[in-house]
Amino acid sequence: MNLPMQIKGIIFDLDGTLVESSLDFGLIRQQIGCPDGIDLLNYVDDLSCKVSQADAKQIILDHEYQDALSAKPIKGMTELINAIEAAKLPIAIVTRNSLAASALKVKQNNIAIDHVLTREDYPAKPAPDALLAIAAQWQIAPQDIIYVGDYLYDIQAANNAGMIACFINHGIDSTYQHLADIIINDLSQLQQLLVSHSHSD
Repeated sequence: MNLPMQIKGIIFDLDGTLVESSLDFGLIRQQIGCPDGIDLLNYVDDLSCKVSQADAKQIILDHEYQDALSAKPIKGMTELINAIEAAKLPIAIVTRNSLAASALKVKQNNIAIDHVLTREDYPAKPAPDALLAIAAQWQIAPQDIIYVGDYLYDIQAANNAGMIACFINHGIDSTYQHLADIIINDLSQLQQLLVSHSHSD
């Protein structure tokens, strides 16, 4: 498996990609009354009663904050980020998480990435807006940027932005992983690809 030759930047998802997440989405759905098969954030945005919308948003924020307190780095995260920095590639995070929880996770896990966009910044994935905003800021064509994530929305966001979709499945095959351009089992695999990629330029 080889990387496309022109990678000039890397964007990561946060939960399940760089840090472990124990968010219980089933419980969150239950607490705010969101049916299965409907996007959680869209459901909350569409709640007509402002009181229930505020309550629902607070429930999600509380869950995210609790999750942030216990989040641990995923194996190989620090080494991979160091390797990307050594290769002088720009690096960013785009997450559906809240700013407060994301900032806490980045700080607590010593993630050396300053550029973090959350759902407060742009429409949430699978919308490509945040990814395209970073590409514009970096002045790099989207097809020269790789987006790494662990869920369907990550692949869709990358596809929608015209970026290279890299899916990390943690060794468990997924029914939708064929939609990604690159499939890895762990972060060290991506590091190996990047190292061989930088040597072959």
